[in-house]
Amino acid sequence: MDQLVRAARAISDPTRVRVLNLLMQRECCVCEVMDVLRISQVNASRYCNALKDAGFLKLRKEGRWKHYSVDRDSCPALLRDMLEAVRRGAEQDSACLQDRRRLTSAKRRSETGLSDVPVLTAKAPA
Repeated sequence: MDQLVRAARAISDPTRVRVLNLLMQRECCVCEVMDVLRISQVNASRYCNALKDAGFLKLRKEGRWKHYSVDRDSCPALLRDMLEAVRRGAEQDSACLQDRRRLTSAKRRSETGLSDVPVLTAKAPA
């Protein structure tokens, strides 16, 4: 029951749903989340951490950069069902669709500024 409550709280905020929508498309660093959603770095980090703490995301660190992605491998069935609901809802939401379009042109930043870092794409669930 605790996991359900944590997960429901995590996706009770529309901006966190938008973050999850992005991360269901592919792995993103915090800077991509903040650029696409036009939010501060602090808020982007907080939203990603809340979704990670709820069990939706996994974190990969590369130097001082944090990369988040949906944790499809160890995500319990309950959370997978919630992810599917988010996916279906995002397909009908104009803000989420616009976020996806902006994500296609988002670039990762390096320690020296903007760079074209290869982006890891997540495989769609079967």
